[in-house]
Amino acid sequence: MAQLEHFTTPVDGVVARMRALEATLPRLDGLAVFNRVYLAVTEAVDRCVDTGGFPDARAAITLDVRFAEHYLGVAEGGRPPACWRPLLLFRRHPGVRPLQFALSGINAHIGHDLALAVVDACRTLGCEPAELEDEFERVGDILVSLEERIREELMPGPDLLQVADPLTHLFGSWSLERARDAAWSAARALWALRGLPDLAEEFTERLDAAVGFAGRMLLTPLAD
Repeated sequence: MAQLEHFTTPVDGVVARMRALEATLPRLDGLAVFNRVYLAVTEAVDRCVDTGGFPDARAAITLDVRFAEHYLGVAEGGRPPACWRPLLLFRRHPGVRPLQFALSGINAHIGHDLALAVVDACRTLGCEPAELEDEFERVGDILVSLEERIREELMPGPDLLQVADPLTHLFGSWSLERARDAAWSAARALWALRGLPDLAEEFTERLDAAVGFAGRMLLTPLAD
């Protein structure tokens, strides 16, 4: 079997930026916790692109890069939308556990950024959202691996996974798969509103605020 050749894509540039962030952030910083999880997923997308795992590699790369750019703009010091502010505000709170930081970041990135990234990608590629659905689902399948990675790395251990532990309830209160489905619906709505900029802006602001509210709840400090 011929060896698959690695080639450079814009996803490699995104990975490099995330690695640079990892090198500068304290390990227990809430943003660093999310960055490590997201970096692992982006590296998985990069490998999938390199090995021909997407039917339309250009569409997948465009979607993945546009998606990542929303996070990187915040992490590298840009003005954060409401959905990211809770994590930035509580990122060093001693009563917030690493799992909560990860969930709050995932909530912001998928609940808000993913819908906007689909619209960005459609504009870049000159296509309708329906033409990106296969790539959206494939990227989404990789994102779902976040949940397993979080369980393995951030859940503190079997002694704390009891029904009475608040972290157990918190982990069960948020679903990545439901958030992904909602992001696809929001993306389609935003695309339908593209000719009505005032309504599109209002929809985006309401989406941002709602996702930010959920993110703040996920960061409620828990007693040890």
